[in-house]
Amino acid sequence: MKTQHEKAERLAELHARPRCFLIPNPWDAGSARVLEALGFEAIATSSAGFAFTHALPDMGVTREQKMEHLREVCAAVDIPVSADLQNGFGHTPEDAAITIREAARAGAVGGSIEDSRGTIEDAIYDIALATERMQAAAEAARAAGFKFTLVGRAENYLWGRKDLADTIRRLQAYQEAGADVLFAPGVQSLDDIATIVKSVDRPVNVIGTGLNCTLADLEAIGVRRISVGGSLARVALGALEKAGREMLEQGSFTFVQGMPSTKHFNDLFSS
Repeated sequence: MKTQHEKAERLAELHARPRCFLIPNPWDAGSARVLEALGFEAIATSSAGFAFTHALPDMGVTREQKMEHLREVCAAVDIPVSADLQNGFGHTPEDAAITIREAARAGAVGGSIEDSRGTIEDAIYDIALATERMQAAAEAARAAGFKFTLVGRAENYLWGRKDLADTIRRLQAYQEAGADVLFAPGVQSLDDIATIVKSVDRPVNVIGTGLNCTLADLEAIGVRRISVGGSLARVALGALEKAGREMLEQGSFTFVQGMPSTKHFNDLFSS
């Protein structure tokens, strides 16, 4: 197995390449291993996907639950793991710093901090507080003892604040505060994404699902990495729902057709 330092250097190298790379989002150790076996070079955890495994909504897990999850995922694979760390599980700069430190100890070599409270009421932090939180997260990342790739997230678009200018101001503030990668989930327009890329000097991540474009299109405008959020977990749970409905409503079991065998997964997880 690679050391955490080696995984950290690999994640940094992926961001330094001129081309775009995929960083899909598993929801548990098994799905992480499957993605690694398929050939993905790095993965990022999904807050929603993990919460669903506990029958909880997105943002519904505690910091302690998240860290145990990270330990399991990071131990299961030999590729870099970046962590979805929500808003740092608290509102203060120190909350963000604590979460980064704990994620690094759990085995992650990167992680994101959001500028949202995670509640509908006054969802987005004031930019001054959000920047202080990012600076504290960056200081904790720099003290990790290896290259911890910090992702600064501007959440405006996920909370109905479709203000491109403010989103760019926030991303610029987060890069100055020390974020290594920038991310504004929910931005759907290719032109708007291109404007973001041109407005910052750090690698930009986008969620590829829901966009009417391809990896090649995103690479052409300078996007450096593409994630998929909770989509893979929803695909898996959606397939479970579909199979359940077939059994209940039709009394049939055709959902197993084309499914990999037990031996396939036994072999994969034995390697």
